[in-house]
Amino acid sequence: MADLENPQVMPKVIAFVASLLQRVAGSNDLNRPLETQKISVFHGLTRPTISIESYLERIFKYANCSPSCFVVAYVYLDRFAQLQPLLPINSFNVHRLLITSVLVSVKFMDDMYYNNAFYAKVGGISTREMNLLEVDFLFGLGFQLNVTSTTFHTYCSYLQTGMLLGSPLHSVPSLPLNSGRPMKLHCCFNEDDESTHQKQLTV
Repeated sequence: MADLENPQVMPKVIAFVASLLQRVAGSNDLNRPLETQKISVFHGLTRPTISIESYLERIFKYANCSPSCFVVAYVYLDRFAQLQPLLPINSFNVHRLLITSVLVSVKFMDDMYYNNAFYAKVGGISTREMNLLEVDFLFGLGFQLNVTSTTFHTYCSYLQTGMLLGSPLHSVPSLPLNSGRPMKLHCCFNEDDESTHQKQLTV
């Protein structure tokens, strides 16, 4: 993938990931009614008024973390969606999942990072809620935080191809999201297959 440190690259990555998440959340809103889902600490009672792209831009602006953390956060979101099929990403939980995935990726990837209270302010939630979200996210991942270099570059390639072709859902036939049934956030990359603005969220 093009150099993530390039200041012209990350805004495109942010926009693409936000577009992907918006489509996945919108699809799950339509195809996976809340009454059929497991409600978790990530769900708000109403949809946040801030857009996914604006929220992700805000995190990028203030987190001051290494750009690779956003790719790893994307890996975590995909992994979470696969491990927690009863918790599909939708417009009620995507913002909290985003801030939490970035927080966890920063702690795993970077030597220096802001504390949970700072990320809570960035995300528009309380420190107590940020702490709870982090714990739930870690358990939801089964503490599977390691991202191999092969997996990292696979996701980078997917993002790069999607950005070039301009469609996060249907542009990569060999690495599609799971559109055959109500979508989660599925790139379907398996570790075992590698070798072959502060705004308060409505509670």
